Amino acid sequence: MPNADEQFAGLRKGLLEFAILTIVSGRTVYVGDILAALAPTPFATQEGTLYPLLSKLRREEQVDYQWVESGQGPPRKYYSLTDKGAARLDELAAYWRHLTATLEGLGR
Repeated sequence: MPNADEQFAGLRKGLLEFAILTIVSGRTVYVGDILAALAPTPFATQEGTLYPLLSKLRREEQVDYQWVESGQGPPRKYYSLTDKGAARLDELAAYWRHLTATLEGLGR
């Protein structure tokens, strides 16, 4: 029998956008911050997965970034949530609550 990581990989992948929008909603962050926040969770990922998703979210105008000089090397992109991203996050959160309530109701 596959372990939980293998069994639920598709579910986690589908929720990664929700997790990233949640992280970015709290503060302006760079990729290292996002990876660190995700690392201890089931959503742990790598830069190779994160950068394409951030690019997609930017194309969809859900996140934006600004370059900030770094004392430890080259400038960094710091991401923040746009109004469109905040609206999407609200939609995802509402849908998640609906799914949770539905599943809980099915078990009664």
